[in-house]
Amino acid sequence: MKNDNVIPLEKPVENEDLLTAMLRQGAKNLISRAVQAELTEFLAQYQDVVDDQGRRSVVRNGYQPAREIMTGIGPVDIKVPKTRDKSGQGIHFRSDLLPPYIPLCQASCHPH
Repeated sequence: MKNDNVIPLEKPVENEDLLTAMLRQGAKNLISRAVQAELTEFLAQYQDVVDDQGRRSVVRNGYQPAREIMTGIGPVDIKVPKTRDKSGQGIHFRSDLLPPYIPLCQASCHPH
């Protein structure tokens, strides 16, 4: 006879308690701020790359599509900022904290 009182949950996110929800939101905010700090540092590195009129060539340009990042407390939706390189040098922001964005189509639209 088992004396186990642990009840497995098929989908723990649906049964999330208030504390877990707060921790997940805190993780999302912390990751977002850390990525924003990375972006600020990245843009500062390229602030001297300018066009003929003195305008910055490497600029912020919205966000990549939101995606789930797996953390120790479960998945967290994150929007990673992206940049635009108007100089044509191929300069792009990539977060050191997060894995690179891979569109879902790459895995499902191109079978091996």
